[in-house]
Order: sequence, then C-alpha cells, then structure tokens
Amino acid sequence: MPEGVHAVHGDMFDSNDLARLPNRPDWLVFCATPDAGTEASYRKLYVEGLRACLDVIRPQRCLFVSSTSVYGQNGGEWVDEDSPAEADAFNGRVLREAEAVCLQCPENRVLRLSGITGPGRHRLVNKALLGEGIANVWSNRIHIDDAAAALSHLIDRPGTDAVLNVSDDLPCPQLEVANWIRAGQRLPPLQAFSEAPSGRRISNRRLRAAGWVPGYPSYRESYPHR
Repeated sequence: MPEGVHAVHGDMFDSNDLARLPNRPDWLVFCATPDAGTEASYRKLYVEGLRACLDVIRPQRCLFVSSTSVYGQNGGEWVDEDSPAEADAFNGRVLREAEAVCLQCPENRVLRLSGITGPGRHRLVNKALLGEGIANVWSNRIHIDDAAAALSHLIDRPGTDAVLNVSDDLPCPQLEVANWIRAGQRLPPLQAFSEAPSGRRISNRRLRAAGWVPGYPSYRESYPHR
C-alpha cells in the first residue's frame, strides 16, 4: 500500500473483522465486486454487506460505487441522473436496493460507473482483434484512473449531488470502437450493422459541472495500445 495507507484484511460479514476498522471515519468508500454472478451473491455483497459496514463502522459519510447497469433504457437515448433507473436484470435491481440503503443518510453519495477500462482490461480489445462478439449496442466506458479521480474529487467536495454518473465524454457504438482498435493493427473493418444500436448513452454532464475532468475523455485515450 502507498505510504500513509494501512491495509486491513478481513471478512465484512465477520463483525470482529469489521471492528478492526476505524470507527466513525470521515468517509467509507464501498467499492466491491461479488464473487459470483448470481443474484444471491449480489444481494449478499451489496445490500447485506453495505448494511453490515454501515452498522459497525458508522461512517460520517458513505460513498457507494454503483453501476450504470441500474438503467434499463434500450433505445439509444441519452441517460442522466434524473432518468428512471429501472433495470430489468437482477444486477441493476440489486444495486438500486443498495443505493437506497446508502442514501438513507442525506450526506451519502452514489457514483454510477460505466464499463471500466484500463490496465489488464482487454475484453473488448480481444473481441475486436478476433472479430467476434461485437454487439450492436452503445458503448459507455470510464478509465479506472478517472473513476478513482472522481471518487477523490467528491470526497473533497461534500455537498455535490447525491447521485452522479461516471463516464467519459464520448458514448459511441461498440462497432466504432472495435474498428478503431482493428485499424491500429491494420485489420479490415468489421461489417456495419443494418439497424441502429440499442442500449443507452450515459451523460457525465453533472459530474463535469461539479469540476471533474476526465483524463481519458474517449475510447481513443482509453485504448492507446491498439
């Protein structure tokens, strides 16, 4: 860990382990990944786990890292924080439950992240180079460094909006990103889809208005090593 950061390893469902953490900290940043892609795993981690942390640690403020998967829009429309968040899939629905737990305290904040890019995250690059599995959907992403910068930015500025989307400046069709990656390797472009892409375009306007600026404003910066 960096100098000045003390790591504590434990089980968040073990109250003795949680009790080893500082009590009543200024902030709790709840940023977690389930160990399985099931509804039960999601609910145990995000809803029950968050409640356990809040009950034992009792932070003055909590920042819950959520996902833009809470949105269910699928017609290519622009989506912001005032748009209905009514996902059909269980992951989005469970995250909404966890957001509600977090927002029971008006001082708490929720950040909804788009798909994360950055070191070690090569799934789309691999699909693009293979020319397989590219979907006709809108692509929204956020570089992991920009996501971390957004968290830090909001911790330093309490009083911003309760819910904020974290995404880069340029939603675009996944095919466009794939063909840009392929062009960097001098591969022929993939055939265009005949229909308009489904999915949604995530707006970051509210977060930008709070003073955050992405260092990776589009896929061209997120995937520099094509």
